Amino acid sequence: MRHRKPKRRRPSRLVYAALLPLAFAMSWEEPVRDALSPTAHRPRHREPAEGQAPPGAPRPGIVPRNAWHADESLVREPASSTENVQVVFVHHTSQPNGYDCRAVPRMLRQLEEEHVERGWDDLGYNFVVDRCGKIYEGRSGALGRSVEGAHTKGFNARSLGIAAMGTFDEGVEVPPAMLDSIAAVAAWKLRRGVDPRGTAQLVSSSGESRFDKGDRARFQVISGHRDAYETSCPGGALYGKLGQIREATARLRERADAGRQGRPSTKPEGR
Repeated sequence: MRHRKPKRRRPSRLVYAALLPLAFAMSWEEPVRDALSPTAHRPRHREPAEGQAPPGAPRPGIVPRNAWHADESLVREPASSTENVQVVFVHHTSQPNGYDCRAVPRMLRQLEEEHVERGWDDLGYNFVVDRCGKIYEGRSGALGRSVEGAHTKGFNARSLGIAAMGTFDEGVEVPPAMLDSIAAVAAWKLRRGVDPRGTAQLVSSSGESRFDKGDRARFQVISGHRDAYETSCPGGALYGKLGQIREATARLRERADAGRQGRPSTKPEGR
């Protein structure tokens, strides 16, 4: 069911985000491909500032698109580069839980096909994490640079979409390995200097989000899709773990920073 657009909200009100690309006979949200995004359809290019600056944390192990056999012939347009990532939006894919992790490549190909059919040009998420903690490259180009996804309508620019494969409504257990991997991707991709425990401001490019077009919205640096769009995504259980993900992301970046400065990290291990 399509949700009625809420009334204009004050920019000072904190809001956060999450998305459902519904894969298995479930109702879809509104298309999240952002035709009004300021970077939509720009030629592909590499952002010099991001390419020259070291990442906030080392890149985790990621399964590239060619390894899960993404169908590149389905991709309608190459992804546009986006500026340094300031916000991570966490999603769930709304697929059944309990899958065999060996089946994930097939599930990803199904998602890719469904997202393209919805008009999103390619798989909408930048990265997908399965219940075993394995990380997959989602949208084409996400490994080598920051690209604009189709995951959080109105706020795809300067953000990253990470989807947890499954459905994580209230009462569902979220695998610890999945949480660790979401944090690892966020720690790697967030712009240097961004505090994962803090907030950041983005400008809405679509009035179909929770904000009117042009409004300045402040989000937690690691947010859920529901914070930017009228949806239950990423489900109550996963949404309730965002604080844990923020802490884990911050520790990874602090540890990496300590290593660059040649000093031991004072932060304890674990969640």
